[in-house]
Amino acid sequence: MATGEVHSQCAGDSLSVPNVQALAASLDVSTPIPERYVRPETKLDPIAPINQIELPVIDLAKLIDPTFSKEEAAKLHSACEEWSFFQLVNHGVPDELIEGLKADTIEFFNKPLEEKMKYKLASDGTLQGYGQAFVKSDEQKLDWSDFLYVMTRPIALRNMKFWPTSPSTFRDNIDRYSLELTKVASFLWQYISKNLGVAPEVFEQIFKDHPQGLRFNYYPPCPESDKVIGISPHSDATGFSILLQINDIPGLQIRKGGEWVAVSALPNSFIVNLGDITEVLSNGLYKSIEHRAMINTEKERISVVAFHGPDNSIMVEPLAEVIGNGKPNFGSMNYQEFMKMFFDRKLEGKSMVDMLRV
Repeated sequence: MATGEVHSQCAGDSLSVPNVQALAASLDVSTPIPERYVRPETKLDPIAPINQIELPVIDLAKLIDPTFSKEEAAKLHSACEEWSFFQLVNHGVPDELIEGLKADTIEFFNKPLEEKMKYKLASDGTLQGYGQAFVKSDEQKLDWSDFLYVMTRPIALRNMKFWPTSPSTFRDNIDRYSLELTKVASFLWQYISKNLGVAPEVFEQIFKDHPQGLRFNYYPPCPESDKVIGISPHSDATGFSILLQINDIPGLQIRKGGEWVAVSALPNSFIVNLGDITEVLSNGLYKSIEHRAMINTEKERISVVAFHGPDNSIMVEPLAEVIGNGKPNFGSMNYQEFMKMFFDRKLEGKSMVDMLRV
């Protein structure tokens, strides 16, 4: 990466804060939660009744099968337009690979803190390593989670010092999983582009080399889980993200119709959500909506999210093919500046979609 270049994996300087997993292990019902983690807004936000709403389900095998493709592509378009989130089944990623990655992830987070700290988040502002990021002040409210982030693609951007060597299969499984998800992403971009009336070659150029990073999330249990937030409400400054639930503890919530809606992952599925880049490219036809992670009282929640972004040299702007004879709803900005503003404004409650809206 060139000196001074801002990439999607540049988080900017972040202050050091306590390890949340270790903090959670020291708490019991009689120990108050540190004030920096207490989030009063969790009791004010309206939450939809559990199981009231279910995400659309897209079958990738049907999507690429000529017999069912037209019907499934229409379902994909509806899911992107109405929900921005969907569950993806029959995605083709081998079960043995997924189970191996799950086992490795659980084993990594169960290791002693000193072992995990060998991969401590880089101090140069790049978003790779273990810990917490985006902490800008000593007064800032903190999320109830730790993570391990590794840049996986382009391969030239990998920094192997942040890839754990234990479990012994972890690196290989990360590499294989990354490759499998690029295949899934290629299919999704192909059909998303067609649904938008854009030649697939246009999206291939925008997302060439499949920029991708994996974030392994660990959300410790909390005796007063209704007072904390695993990850604060946000939208993703990506093309789309693919989430794999590592264990069976739910926690993902999305904002739908003014309420927070809890999402439970189907067995052997991915949860896909569109990001800010896609909302701008689609001129707002597809949305990038807020989501957050909540905490369980008794058990930890573990997940891995694969962020799929554009090539670092593109201009972030509505596509002419989508605008047609209409007007652009967003301005234009190069991706370098887009990401710089995203990280600079991350704590100010505004998305990049808001920043570019005209």
